Amino acid sequence: MTYRNETILDFPRSEVWRWFSAPGAVTRLTPPFMGMRVVQEASTLREGTTVLKPTLPSPAPKLPLPGWVAEHDPDGYVEGERFVDRAASLPYSLTGWVHEHEFEDRDGGTAVIDRVHSRIPDAVLRPIFAFRNSRLAADLQALERSRAISTEMLTVAVTGSSGLVGTQLCAWLTTAGHQVIRLVRERPQPGERLWNPDAPSADLLDGVDVLVHLAGHTIAGRFTDGHKRKVRESRIGPTARLAELVADKGIAMVCASAMGYYGADRGEEELVESSAPGDDFLAEVVVDWEAACEPARAAGSRVVNVRTGIVLSAAGGVLGMLSPLFRLGLGGRIGDGRQWFSWVALDDLVDVYVRAILDESLSGPVNAVAPEAVRNAEYTRVLGEVLNRPTPLPVPEIGPRALLGKEGSDLLALANQRIRPQALAERGHVFRFPELAAALSHELGRE
Repeated sequence: MTYRNETILDFPRSEVWRWFSAPGAVTRLTPPFMGMRVVQEASTLREGTTVLKPTLPSPAPKLPLPGWVAEHDPDGYVEGERFVDRAASLPYSLTGWVHEHEFEDRDGGTAVIDRVHSRIPDAVLRPIFAFRNSRLAADLQALERSRAISTEMLTVAVTGSSGLVGTQLCAWLTTAGHQVIRLVRERPQPGERLWNPDAPSADLLDGVDVLVHLAGHTIAGRFTDGHKRKVRESRIGPTARLAELVADKGIAMVCASAMGYYGADRGEEELVESSAPGDDFLAEVVVDWEAACEPARAAGSRVVNVRTGIVLSAAGGVLGMLSPLFRLGLGGRIGDGRQWFSWVALDDLVDVYVRAILDESLSGPVNAVAPEAVRNAEYTRVLGEVLNRPTPLPVPEIGPRALLGKEGSDLLALANQRIRPQALAERGHVFRFPELAAALSHELGRE
């Protein structure tokens, strides 16, 4: 069987081919709902090997599942026009997978044509290519917007580069032509530097234009004293030490932060970057986390603190954990469902980080949330509609308390925060997914 997909892009063929040829393109084109993570990219489109490994969202057990190995075929390569890859590992090679990628000039733009020869039904392939079409077009549009901010090619150092956000941000930056240096804690590979959070080397940021600091122990979990200690200690000290290096180098610093800054329950209050902080555990951690950047600010470096909302991605986070339950018809609102849910699509969060990296007018706290928060009951209803599943049964508050403890449940599952991205709105920032249904459809393969 042959499945054919065609999408028309309002960009010249040279630009589209350049994007496909750049490191990170495979990562950007791999749908999160496939449950695959790119661990190796082919050296060129002409030849080389791409490897994807299956991943299961937490708390699923880690199983030794076979990886997908795709080999590029030099005989199918035509510079600027065509490349071919084929499945080369069991059991995937049994499908007979051969993927022909073609690029044609079309009405002032480019037609990207995919022909997949395999035994896989069209119904399985259709959502995969709908996702690819959508993200490819949106990435090229976002790249065009970024060039209106700055055309300078930067060297960006990133901690937490293998995480949910870091993986996609690094891939976006490299497809755009920027150089990424991943700061890792052990066994650095080419393009990486060894980072000791307790004692970073003085030359860690040599040659770097912007540091993006994403690393930190996951907040999700039962709020024991040990968990809370890891949440705090993984953020405050390492951030302060990096800020001192940033100050020495005179470069910019973009540091992850969280909407926990505002406290777990602010009722109906609309929260913007200038709103007062809360007074619970997470609020205190985030206040201190942002304050840890002070050495860089005091030295005159531009510092941006990205206060992130609930990130929507089928590859992890809240949506990654909840979507299997909703697919089984077991999802429902939490409690009375009236608590505000401030969310952001993963690709929009990547775009916010890109803006923070490039836009020299942007500094201080930035709320990385969609323009319109929704209530938990509305989020539940829309998620159920996207997955075509009923959501009749509310989840009693005892459920999240059993998993997270009372404090963790109050701070995470039952959090009530109505947040608006004022700093971004003032700059006319464009969101790919201002509406919840479109964001969920994109992430869950329902476009």
